[in-house]
Amino acid sequence: MNKLRRTMLFIPGDNPGMIQNADVFGADSVIIDLEDAVGATEKDSSRLLVRNALLNLDLGAVETVVRINGMDTVEGAQDIDALLVAKPDGIMVPKATAEYIRAVDEMVKDTEIILFPIIEGAYSLETVADIIKASDRIKGVLFGAEDFTADMGIKRTKEGSEIFYARNRIAAVCKAFGVDAIDTPFTDTNDEEGLEKDTLVGKSLGMTGKAAINPRQIEIINGVYSPTVEEINEAMRIINAAEKAAREGKGVISLDGKMIDAPIISRAEKVVEIAKQADLI
Repeated sequence: MNKLRRTMLFIPGDNPGMIQNADVFGADSVIIDLEDAVGATEKDSSRLLVRNALLNLDLGAVETVVRINGMDTVEGAQDIDALLVAKPDGIMVPKATAEYIRAVDEMVKDTEIILFPIIEGAYSLETVADIIKASDRIKGVLFGAEDFTADMGIKRTKEGSEIFYARNRIAAVCKAFGVDAIDTPFTDTNDEEGLEKDTLVGKSLGMTGKAAINPRQIEIINGVYSPTVEEINEAMRIINAAEKAAREGKGVISLDGKMIDAPIISRAEKVVEIAKQADLI
């Protein structure tokens, strides 16, 4: 069973209070950020803070991932060296390429650390399959729309039509390789309606979860990526009908006068799996 990653919450790597309370926000995973959230003069102290926090804090069941600085910087390798001792659950690699992923994979080869590449440019998008194939440690891919649109030289909008293709491509390739597709954050933390709409669009394009930049966003994102009571009940009915047909040796499965085929059963099983992981049943 894959780890549930409906929400991955970014936490600044220079904020000890948020790091200490990472397990109380309700996110499935937290991303402690040593890259964009930390100023150039604070890189060394933040790296030490994160290392010591991971060594000394019990964050319970929440998955802890650290976004390192770019592998094209001195800080990137320094971050990994520090994390080899702290052993977070995962490392997130910004501006990912297959070459960068192979380099990180080699550096963490004696650990169980998993990897999450971030797709932030046109080249990374067009080589996303190669990036995923570069390491068996990859469990999910994050889309970074702000850097992607900057690389493309296009305007970033709330409506988001400019990133539909990128989201759908990442989701499809992730599905092909059996890893999670994590959608880009919604940057207006005061627009709850916009957040819900954007999350629903991402889900409709195949994303399996979404990054958050504020704890207030978690409840809405979790809600979108969790099945409703009605969906759970319907899924259970489908599974029960399939099991009953199998016991009776029937090749044709029907429910309420409608034929139930393998894809419908598979979707129902996925709904139940997510519901169990989210403690909804």
